Amino acid sequence: MSRKRTPDQEPTETPTAVVEPPAPEATPDGQSFADRVGQRKWVPAPDPFAIAGDYVAGVSLFESKRDRQMAIKFGEGRAEDKPIQPVIDKLKEAGYRWNPADRIWAHPVNPESARSTRIEAEKLYKALCQMIRQEKGVETGQEVPF
Repeated sequence: MSRKRTPDQEPTETPTAVVEPPAPEATPDGQSFADRVGQRKWVPAPDPFAIAGDYVAGVSLFESKRDRQMAIKFGEGRAEDKPIQPVIDKLKEAGYRWNPADRIWAHPVNPESARSTRIEAEKLYKALCQMIRQEKGVETGQEVPF
């Protein structure tokens, strides 16, 4: 038997329902999700930015983009957190200067030598941590690498 329809027969198909898209939900500021797509709120990075921290040795390495400097901080920066004299000598030899207002040892970062300054700061940080760990009698193999 043929399934062809003759002109006098009614169609056997059922009509499909058309679903309307849901109405966009508005946020308290009146914008829908579609309006907000592509709009991102800029969140600034912390400044100074902590690069590394050795909590056993009590040494932290920071970089401040705003102040354009690398900084090394010992403990909380209190007088009792002052490092031993060989560590201070090594800091001065590397060009770091004591900043009493922020209680950090700081080195300026120049745009033309920024990469090498950061690399040298990381090397100095590792050397200082090793010196302090040896002075405290802590094994040097326990530190967490960068």
